[in-house]
Amino acid sequence: MQVLTVLKAKKITPEQLFMISVLAVNAGNYLYNLILGRLLGPAQFADAAVLITLLLVLSFAAMTFQLVTAKFSVLFENQTFKSFITKVYKNAFIVGMIMGTLIIIFSTELQSVFNTSSSTMFIVFGCGVPLYFLMSVNRGVFQGKKSFKSLSITYQSEMLSRLIITLGLILIFNIQSSVVIAIGILASLVFGLFPFKSENISLKTHISLPKVESKHIKHFFVITAFYELTQIIINNSDILLVKHYFESYEAGLYASLALIGRIVYFIAWMFVMLLLPTVVQLKKDGKATAPVLFKYIGYIAAISISIILVCLSFPELIINILFGESYIAMAPLLWKYAIATSMFAISNIFAYYYLSLDKYIPVLISGVFGMLQMALVVFFHDSLEQVVHMQIIAMLLLLVIQIVFFKLDYKKA
Repeated sequence: MQVLTVLKAKKITPEQLFMISVLAVNAGNYLYNLILGRLLGPAQFADAAVLITLLLVLSFAAMTFQLVTAKFSVLFENQTFKSFITKVYKNAFIVGMIMGTLIIIFSTELQSVFNTSSSTMFIVFGCGVPLYFLMSVNRGVFQGKKSFKSLSITYQSEMLSRLIITLGLILIFNIQSSVVIAIGILASLVFGLFPFKSENISLKTHISLPKVESKHIKHFFVITAFYELTQIIINNSDILLVKHYFESYEAGLYASLALIGRIVYFIAWMFVMLLLPTVVQLKKDGKATAPVLFKYIGYIAAISISIILVCLSFPELIINILFGESYIAMAPLLWKYAIATSMFAISNIFAYYYLSLDKYIPVLISGVFGMLQMALVVFFHDSLEQVVHMQIIAMLLLLVIQIVFFKLDYKKA
């Protein structure tokens, strides 16, 4: 509370407060992963990495609902807005129930595919899936209305509860089990629901949206869902494929590499949260949107270059401090993985920018290269180094194509 008082006294804007909050959440999530890596060791951490990766996959799937909610929260008002939000909540809950049920039903098959020690962890995880979708719609309302204080609270509640509950169960009861991690994730989704904007839901009265607006929503939803699917493929397929093709020890090593290298992407995600409602509002007001894109790309490029240089200069020190000597074999690959994620992060900004403008070719481009990355890893996985090289190739091509498309579109405009 004292920190918030100081920030208010210095006239920190809501956007700046949200950026500070996101950095804190990312730091907390990294601390969570790092402590798990040290407590469990490479082999057991590989099981934990599967759950963490599934949580990321779930976040991208639920992000479809969040982005749709955020965009149309800017465009809709009054009773139309309430009718829209009510419908989105219903659909999100139905999708969450279907996905959660499928995970529970196929928990044994998932254990076999990912070579985990337990199927129970998938059952516990599946129970939390509907909550995640409801939480994402709630966050979409905050994002669209630029209620960054409430949006920050939901992310911090989720992160802190997962960190405290999971580590508390492991340390107090000395249980080093993937089921404990699943329980921590489930509990964190409950806390992440608050604060919940229940006044936006109108179950008694229902006003159908005009056909034009309904068609616009469905179109945007389908395209966004497709793009988030490409995000799932690009951001998570490598860990899951490595877990499938390599032994648990190597998969655990690779998971540590991915968690460190992806810091660029998680920082870039903070700018995406600010980018979408800003671009939609500028377009609505008839103002130029390109300057916002240039600003955020500049931020991400500067951060990416800094992280790559640090990873290149001090790889062993970084891994030793964060995960310990057991993971030191991944040191030579750290800067290379950072390059791949940096190119993906910048490409991502282009795609979300055009998604905000209802231009979908960059989304299709991302889908093509997401599949290319997965195909390259499937066919070329003789070593972990080769897996990283395949990602660099795919992400370099993706970034080049996105830049070319932007230049052509900008000249045309």
